[in-house]
Amino acid sequence: MNSSEIIIHQNGELQNASKHENEDIDFQNSSLSIETFGGRVHVEWDPQAAVTPLGQFPFFIEFLKISGLLSSWIEDCPLQLTSPNAPSKRDILGTLLLSILAGHTRYAHITTIRCDGVNPGLLGMNNVISEDSMRRSLLKIPEKEGIEWLQKYLKKCYEPLLSVPWILDVDTTVKVLYGKQEGAVVGYNPKKPGRPAHIYHSFFIGNLRLALDVDVQAGNQMSSSFTASELWSLLERIPRNRWPKFLRGDCGFGTDGVMNAAEEKRLPYLFKLKRTANVKRLISEMTLSSQSWTTAGQGWEGREELLQLNGWKKCRRVIVLRKPLKKKAIVTPEQAQVKQLVLDLGMACVDKKTEYDYAVLITSLSDEILTIAQHYRDRADCENVFDELKNQWGWGGFVTQDLARCQLLSRAVALIYNWWNLYSRLADPDKHLEAKTSRPLLLYAVAKQTTHAGQAHLKVTSTHGRIDKVKKLLGRITSFFKSLKDNAEQLTEEECWYCILSKALEKYLNGLVLKPPILLSGMG
Repeated sequence: MNSSEIIIHQNGELQNASKHENEDIDFQNSSLSIETFGGRVHVEWDPQAAVTPLGQFPFFIEFLKISGLLSSWIEDCPLQLTSPNAPSKRDILGTLLLSILAGHTRYAHITTIRCDGVNPGLLGMNNVISEDSMRRSLLKIPEKEGIEWLQKYLKKCYEPLLSVPWILDVDTTVKVLYGKQEGAVVGYNPKKPGRPAHIYHSFFIGNLRLALDVDVQAGNQMSSSFTASELWSLLERIPRNRWPKFLRGDCGFGTDGVMNAAEEKRLPYLFKLKRTANVKRLISEMTLSSQSWTTAGQGWEGREELLQLNGWKKCRRVIVLRKPLKKKAIVTPEQAQVKQLVLDLGMACVDKKTEYDYAVLITSLSDEILTIAQHYRDRADCENVFDELKNQWGWGGFVTQDLARCQLLSRAVALIYNWWNLYSRLADPDKHLEAKTSRPLLLYAVAKQTTHAGQAHLKVTSTHGRIDKVKKLLGRITSFFKSLKDNAEQLTEEECWYCILSKALEKYLNGLVLKPPILLSGMG
């Protein structure tokens, strides 16, 4: 038999194989039939449909438009692209806004919103740019001008609120890194020791969860000396008559350098002291003393003393706080004979067969012990802000090899976090809604856009179990903006923004209506 006569496949098999290959290709453009427990379902792809998973985002767009925040932010961006094929600044910053607000933490996540057929158009964008285009565009923003640009709009969020007494919270947090980024240095890292990181030096309005500024530095620049320059720079941008009531921070800021600078600037402060040997000795002496302790609230009691540690130029007021632990200590005869108590702040201490938890605060405030103790307990809210910004927003991601873009993104995330924070307070002024709650409530929904008689219509379908509450909250926002638009001709853009802030923070302001400062022209 000749090799040409050998038949590998019968004709029928070849025809069937070819038929299946064609069917696989056609699956991309035709409907699919799939079997489910509810019966057969026919599925079709429609990539051109004007739909979005962020169906309630248009309400936030109205907030951005009426407040004048977005357009001016885009216009002032110091980005200059000369290529005729380059995306517009609105496309770049609109994409960044959508990505951050959607909870993304990587540039690669931008791909998931590129087929949004509704919100880009409502933002005035031509299209959503790619992740690579985003990285390249941000690289072309000059670092100094970019930081000043973002600081300007961060200030726009908080400046009107400085007319009422406020507290400046300063703190640092660690951002773990896994690549070879600039500034990825091994330093203090309690959760992942030995892992390179960046340090975020952050500033907030106390108990309001509103970010003032953030500075990204290398992982070994954790101490307050690295925070100080940005701290004093922030205060220089604020008029003296609007400075905070006092500066508040943890034990990292209870240093002679920071306290001396605050005293020179006549800025009161409240910090925690580190567990040095002399501090432990002070607690030991106060524990053995017969002097009575004062109630400090929530089970704590305190006493005050003057303390001057080695290297300090002056004595300062310290508040020693203690709280009995539930578990009783077992004191042996040998322990009872020990003359010097071994103390460890934050750990147990033996005193008359009772274990105590100790903390030592240092302050230039003249308030009573109960008030000082409560002020410091309120500082714990900083940890909630860090948790939200790192785990629910973008501070835990958006990493590039250069530090400049990390600086830009840290401030951009803080800015958009502030915008969403204020917007969600318009919906529910009684409390702060974290992103894990507010996004499903006020953002996520399926929306389809249709056009009829030249008018755009959105049909929104929310799967949230509390849809009645969603409608009520969004109705509250829409009603407020309607009344604001009715008076828009009589109000400047700045006055509109002050009205929005007054409404969003009416509980924080106790009903006070914020008003722009009167600018007098032609006077020296």
